[in-house]
Amino acid sequence: MKKKRADEAPGKDVQQRGPETTQAILRAALELGEELGFDGLTIEGIAARTGIAKTTIYRRWPNVGAIVMDAFLADVTRLAPIQTRATARESFTASMRLLAKAYRGRLGKILRPLLGRAQADENLREAVRTRWVEPRREVAREIVRRAMQSGELRAGLDPDVVLDALYGPFYHRLLVPYKNGVISDAFIDALVDTVFDGLVKAEQSNPLES
Repeated sequence: MKKKRADEAPGKDVQQRGPETTQAILRAALELGEELGFDGLTIEGIAARTGIAKTTIYRRWPNVGAIVMDAFLADVTRLAPIQTRATARESFTASMRLLAKAYRGRLGKILRPLLGRAQADENLREAVRTRWVEPRREVAREIVRRAMQSGELRAGLDPDVVLDALYGPFYHRLLVPYKNGVISDAFIDALVDTVFDGLVKAEQSNPLES
């Protein structure tokens, strides 16, 4: 009979591979991250929660940050994919509402410390940029480009500046605590309206010139 290694939990086949193992690890990472906070999350804890050997986990991920990154990406892709609607305004309103809903829950609790740690961890920061931010941002840039081509938005806009104007306040509310800083649907609607309509009061015609 094969002797169990010390890092195996009883009752589970640690030689299992494939999507079920991956999903179990990612699910445990999110659950423990919510329960303990990012700093309390360890590969040992994930191994204990899932019954999967540490060596099996380490073969796929170099550290717990990489696991959290994959877990976050899997959930945000499932819960808040970028929406493409008839207009850019409708597309961003729908997309940002989904993202806000996701961030009001567990994903927001995970993302805050994840982004904080990424400021000091170059590998994690690069993973955030290349695997999450840039792929989603390129889809969003294309929405802006199509809106300029259709005439919905004026020509000559820098898509990145448009996206910064939309998502900058969104992430400010997520990361900076202040009174009445909830990322609500009403906030999303007001934000999109403000960016699309502009801040300058529309000029009214002078009745004397009519």
